[in-house]
Amino acid sequence: MTLFPPSACGRLIVKIGSALLVDAGGVRRDWLAGIARDIAERTRAGQQVAVVSSGAIALGARRLGMTKGGRANLEDAQASAAVGQIALSQTWAEMLDVEGLTAAQMLVTLDDLEDRRRYLNAAATLDRLLSLGVVPVLNENDSVATAEIRFGDNDRLAARVAQAAGAQGVVLLSDIDGLYDRNPARPGAVHIARVERIDAAIEAMADRGSASGMGSGGMVSKIAAARIASAVGASLAIASGRVDRPLSTSARHTLFVAEKSASARKAWLAGGLTARGRLTIDAGAATALRSGKSLLAAGVTAVTGNFARGDLVSIDTSDGPLARGLAEYDAAEAMLLIGTRSEDQIALLGYAPRSALVHRSHMALL
Repeated sequence: MTLFPPSACGRLIVKIGSALLVDAGGVRRDWLAGIARDIAERTRAGQQVAVVSSGAIALGARRLGMTKGGRANLEDAQASAAVGQIALSQTWAEMLDVEGLTAAQMLVTLDDLEDRRRYLNAAATLDRLLSLGVVPVLNENDSVATAEIRFGDNDRLAARVAQAAGAQGVVLLSDIDGLYDRNPARPGAVHIARVERIDAAIEAMADRGSASGMGSGGMVSKIAAARIASAVGASLAIASGRVDRPLSTSARHTLFVAEKSASARKAWLAGGLTARGRLTIDAGAATALRSGKSLLAAGVTAVTGNFARGDLVSIDTSDGPLARGLAEYDAAEAMLLIGTRSEDQIALLGYAPRSALVHRSHMALL
């Protein structure tokens, strides 16, 4: 069965890893031509497709003769990306043009999708391009991104693009055919065909390596992407691109089934990657949050980070992250309020306290 058929998926995001696009000789044009044909067939069937394309750094590094695939240091990566991106976008435009499709290039940084206003602008552009029948080709703008403010892999970028585009499906084409219960190089490794819920057991199966040595994303980043996609009601598949026409075959893959669909704002909160701080909570507060309540100071046991009011914070239990939300207090005030009840807070703050540390209207469970 073909992944995400047009009849069941109106918008699809396809992420392609560096090792699939680029080899020692440059862009794998014959393979990419097959992808273009797959996209064209889906487009003619009524599906709107956007591509998140890796490969700029790998391609640029080959053209510049850089060592370590252009990733020896930040400056090499930025230079490689600048050279490789123009060649990569030209190749995509040519391949899609052969199929009668128009390509559009969108280069984004982490801040473009983490800042609410810029996120909405990017979402509007994506929506308009897709509605016009254009195939947007996106990549992280590695020529200007720094180590501190970047996605770091295109798996999570693809999930965020799915969120911005309102897509129902995401395909991560990679050099592996899905999730295994252990590193697939180890004896007895078992392929996992379907994941209904991402829990600690699933995350423990992730292997951090990239088999090719060219990409930056391993299975950890792919599971993180699946979690982001799930928050907006999009299912995500990890599938091998080591076949011709991978979008029109029924090759083995792992499907992460969407758990839920949140409001657009809460989905954006859940998918945020740059939390400025962390609020650790007790079991009673966790139960309250799961029932739809706001986070009160009485249930907070620790505050870490340096955040201001309105910044995104992670809300964690002893088992890991539970929610994300916008802080109603800065870090210093939040530390004062740890474990206190509302009636005691006015003396600590010198003014009437707000109703919560994080209000339920500005919070999303993970």
